[in-house]
Amino acid sequence: MLRCLQFNDHSNVRSPPEQTPTPAQAFRASADITAALLSAATAGSNSSSQSTVLLMKSLLTKSIRLMLVAAFIVGALGVVVATSYEDARDQAAQIVSGLKRADYEGNQTAMQSSYERLAPFLESKELASRIHYWRGFAQWRRAINGFNDAVDPTELENDLKLALDEFKASLQADPVFVEAKIGMVSSLGYLAFMNMKDQERAKELVGQIMLLVKEAAATAPDNPRLIWVQGPILWNTPPERGGGQDKAIANYLKGLEIRSKLEPGEDVLEPSWGKPELMMSLAYSYLNKRHRDLNAAERNARSALEIVPYWHYVRDILLRQILDAKGKEQSSNR
Repeated sequence: MLRCLQFNDHSNVRSPPEQTPTPAQAFRASADITAALLSAATAGSNSSSQSTVLLMKSLLTKSIRLMLVAAFIVGALGVVVATSYEDARDQAAQIVSGLKRADYEGNQTAMQSSYERLAPFLESKELASRIHYWRGFAQWRRAINGFNDAVDPTELENDLKLALDEFKASLQADPVFVEAKIGMVSSLGYLAFMNMKDQERAKELVGQIMLLVKEAAATAPDNPRLIWVQGPILWNTPPERGGGQDKAIANYLKGLEIRSKLEPGEDVLEPSWGKPELMMSLAYSYLNKRHRDLNAAERNARSALEIVPYWHYVRDILLRQILDAKGKEQSSNR
């Protein structure tokens, strides 16, 4: 085979500029050259000609150069992919930060906008579970805020159904992600409340809720967000069946104690909310329990506002209800 190779002097001929090969082309060329080297080595075992030695050196040099080019290109592509992933994650985190603020502000338009702006990031397999979660969060919190602001029930129900779809997709992408189950528990709870007149439907929804609570509690019993969504269940369950108002308040206090010991989460895409929500629920509970504790209600409401001073529901609705109740109580005691 070596005898078929032609060696011509092209030193006076200008070669066309070389084009950078693709990784596949570089590796293929390197493999071809390696095969030629093996053939040259075989021929060289029977001949010690200088031309054989020079050929082998030339081929080896070119093979190494091509392999280095291929390795460089592959490495560069890896950096680009990694950078693109980090950029996408940072952009999604910025949207989520805005979404959480919009939730507290009760800004329905901004929450819907966040839901839509997160959609392109679903193309990332690595981010899909968390993006589905936050899209579900957007619709879930739109519904909760809507209850406070007398939004049309049909719209609220649609928001909750969209939230459930997103939480289910989040769980499908990451079966051990308990936060998606927590969102489902609360969304189903609001749907059950809206369907109280349809006993069959309400019973079906409650069954789904209790199964999810059981599953979530088995893996994350001290999750403060799970404890928070369990509060309304306990509040509406009779004492003889393990619930009641006092049990709900004790549950919120337990969740607040646990959450207060945890460090704030650094990863925006990983849910870490819960402390002000637990304070808000305590304020609501102390206001609405049979034997009111208005001082405790006000204290918890103001504590929540220290963390989130722009919280529309607590600042403009709940705290006003508490102060009005205190005013009426003081008037009646005069």
